[in-house]
Amino acid sequence: MPHQVYIGIGSNLGKKKENYLEALTRIAKIPDTKIIRESSLYESEPLGDSKERYVNGVIEIETELKPEMLLRKCKNIERAMGRKKVRKRWGARIIDLDILLYDTLILEKKNLKLPHSELHNRKFVLIPLSEIAPQVIHPVLGATISELLVSVKDDKKVSLMRL
Repeated sequence: MPHQVYIGIGSNLGKKKENYLEALTRIAKIPDTKIIRESSLYESEPLGDSKERYVNGVIEIETELKPEMLLRKCKNIERAMGRKKVRKRWGARIIDLDILLYDTLILEKKNLKLPHSELHNRKFVLIPLSEIAPQVIHPVLGATISELLVSVKDDKKVSLMRL
């Protein structure tokens, strides 16, 4: 039976919207994986000291892949699109793919934490996620995505991108 997974996608280098769409195309080609829903695209203020605004969104996929294999596929897409390994947290990046939720799985590994450890603190994740999955319940916090969005403390500006 396929797993229901939500992936956050972001870009703040180069042709950001095109990078986002290319990542979608590449995710759609992952074997045993199907994109079910896509959020609108949003523009958000960056975290850290990067100056470039991000293009962000969230997709829902169904996949037969285990979490670690899906993570490996996402990292391969990032590398193939030219993402460099950066030491600086929240630095500028051509593409960023984050597994946000994987069914109701709670997982704590060195390279993979599910649900994503910061998703409940970030408007740029919660806004697009609540657009496509408002009633999904965070498996650790026990609140819906909509409820998390209402109570988030993040003051960064996130706005719907005009197409």
